[in-house]
Amino acid sequence: MTALGRQLARSSLAGDAVQLAPTLLGRVIVSDTPEGRVAVRLTEVEAYRGADDPASHAYRGTTARNLPMFGEPGHLYTYFVYGMHWCANVVAGRAGQPSAVLLRAGEVVIGHELAASRRSDRTKVEHLARGPAGLASVLGLAADQNGMDLCVPGSTISIRSGARLPAESVQTGPRVGVNVGVEQPWRFWEAGAPSVSIFRPGVRRHRNRPTS
Repeated sequence: MTALGRQLARSSLAGDAVQLAPTLLGRVIVSDTPEGRVAVRLTEVEAYRGADDPASHAYRGTTARNLPMFGEPGHLYTYFVYGMHWCANVVAGRAGQPSAVLLRAGEVVIGHELAASRRSDRTKVEHLARGPAGLASVLGLAADQNGMDLCVPGSTISIRSGARLPAESVQTGPRVGVNVGVEQPWRFWEAGAPSVSIFRPGVRRHRNRPTS
């Protein structure tokens, strides 16, 4: 079983999102709910900045949805997407300077049975926490967890030190599913991890034009 390690302090999450993101690989997200504990070792993350990143939710300023991104680092930012999935981010940077790291994928290391009950019965064990929606699902993260403090002692959701990956095990490339800011190699993943996403480049959508 993967050692959970210590709870990360807020100062460990206060850096630039692009610099912070690869350091989260190998860390462990622990979620305690009335149903039990699930822990996921992170294998894939994506960095998002603020006003200089058109793919970021914070690009156009503060809204009711993205408010946690403008707060202090070490809080959770969850959002609903495609009318069916929740995704989870760790807020980075400093208060007032929005940025966050999207938790894209991981390996369930504690609570396999509970994690599996939150996914389709056709999901492979190694894919339980694959993709942002899958990862949020197995951890039980949704609207109620938005804004939660990951760093306060006794928090029901926390980031533990785990075992940080050596630099040679970290790969980087374009972010997945965005159609702006696609040139930035701000997705980071553990080489060879089966939970990592299959890359799908973003596609810029155009309005349909009538045929002549």
